[in-house]
Amino acid sequence: MDDLHLTENSIATEVIDAAFKIHKALGPGLLESVYERILEHELRNRDFQVGRQQPLQVRYGTLTFDEGFRADLVINRKV
Repeated sequence: MDDLHLTENSIATEVIDAAFKIHKALGPGLLESVYERILEHELRNRDFQVGRQQPLQVRYGTLTFDEGFRADLVINRKV
């Protein structure tokens, strides 16, 4: 699913499906970083473009913070 024209809803549906698959296989109790890495792996196997720990710019009025926020995962540059 490397098509960057997928909608945010269709991407989110795949992310939720992957998360349920992982939760069913591993259950609760692992570190967040472990789930994050496994979810990245699962989504890449589904042919998504995935970036981990991506810095995102935040603007407030005239202030700009180049790394105002760090997203755990960015999928297909949309979600």
